[in-house]
Amino acid sequence: MTAAPASSAKALPSLYDRIGGADGVRLVVDRFYDLMEHAPEYAELRAMHDADLLPVRVSLTQFLSAWLGGPRDWFVARPGACIMSLHREMPITRETARQWVHAMSRALAENRVEPALGAQIQQSFLRMAHAMMLRVE
Repeated sequence: MTAAPASSAKALPSLYDRIGGADGVRLVVDRFYDLMEHAPEYAELRAMHDADLLPVRVSLTQFLSAWLGGPRDWFVARPGACIMSLHREMPITRETARQWVHAMSRALAENRVEPALGAQIQQSFLRMAHAMMLRVE
């Protein structure tokens, strides 16, 4: 019996794997909400949220996990929903969009997400924030 030849092309790791899987996503999300909750430069962003941040911490962790190529629990629990529609009623301004991107960028950097991956994610966040902001301005 002969062994099958090994494939020369290796599958690239998903963004989810590159960020550190469930633990990596959770660390970024927790740092983001800690910044939003305690750093005065994110006060307007914080004011847009309920007092209890636990539900949004869980939701964002699930969303980012799925968005990065991990478990799709967020989408399974919300068939047909998208992140844009869930933010439709929020008055996202240029300033709150800037605060969101800045806090998320800090959370990525402070959790030592590889720079190329952090830059790729940040670019997507910038586009997302810009699209949400355009709805109200």
